[in-house]
Amino acid sequence: MKKVWIAFSSVVILSFIALIWVGTEVYQKQPPIPKTVIIQETGETVFTIEDIQTGQNVWESIGGMEVGSIWGTR
Repeated sequence: MKKVWIAFSSVVILSFIALIWVGTEVYQKQPPIPKTVIIQETGETVFTIEDIQTGQNVWESIGGMEVGSIWGTR
């Protein structure tokens, strides 16, 4: 019975180590958010970082992942 608990504990510990490692990788390698997107020919601002953050807040307020991911998948 002791071997089972050692195996179980090892799996749990290794799982948490993997989870923490993947979490830090995702956080560090997140896609960059541009401060502004401008049309080069006209100089017109298409959207700003504030527009993106407002959109993210709206997405979260209507249920976030319940309505699909930010990448467009369901």
